[in-house]
Amino acid sequence: MTQPLMELVQVDKSFGSTRALNAVSMKVEAGKILCLLGDNGAGKSTLIKVLSGYHQPTAGKLLFEGRETRFASPREARQGGIATVHQDVGSIPLMSVGRNFFLGAEPVRGRWPFRSIDTQRANKVAVEQMQKFGLTRVRSGDQLVGTMSGGERQVLAIGRAMYFGAKMLILDEPTSALGVKEASMVLKMMRVARQNGVAIVFITHNARHAMSVGDNFVVLIQGEVAASFARGEKSREEVLNLMAGGEDMAELEEDLEQID
Repeated sequence: MTQPLMELVQVDKSFGSTRALNAVSMKVEAGKILCLLGDNGAGKSTLIKVLSGYHQPTAGKLLFEGRETRFASPREARQGGIATVHQDVGSIPLMSVGRNFFLGAEPVRGRWPFRSIDTQRANKVAVEQMQKFGLTRVRSGDQLVGTMSGGERQVLAIGRAMYFGAKMLILDEPTSALGVKEASMVLKMMRVARQNGVAIVFITHNARHAMSVGDNFVVLIQGEVAASFARGEKSREEVLNLMAGGEDMAELEEDLEQID
């Protein structure tokens, strides 16, 4: 068996007397999509912050590439190859596609003190990368990000992370509030990233989207792992039932259709 890229072993996270995570163990493998499922308040956000270096575990171990690790900050996690794409993406609407793609790492030309941002190169690389992942509507790096759809912004953020060598992508509700076509675009991008050997943690409350792309699944309830299983081991209905803690399935199905 191959060594997981990231492994959590009996991880706890407490804030004062409140325990947000309790003995969470899970593995994230390169070239696989791990779906992290759970309702609001299940502990997903806290777990994301532990994985990305925003929080350090109160107890337990975090192993990255086989070595016990404690990222001191999100910057340190990014330098290690862990990229987090949040639901709101964090792009700047009034900046161009090229500038957003290279934000904070812009290519430059010339020598100091006459160095300047190489806008032409930034635009060229940004458009090439987005088209590489199937986004053909964006044809100019000068286009303002504010003119792009939510799904296109997600693709931009994921493409940027992959370009800068992300080994592991943490995607926080990337399909939330997107239409069917937009969500399909993001799910397709995730499959491309998986084919390129990137490990993906897909955080979602949408069981349908999770079941369409996931290889492995972890269900969180009140900060604990309620279930951990591989693709094909549970039906969508069983997953929904786990997430809801045994509530009425007919009601859940109706709610899911409204969400989707």
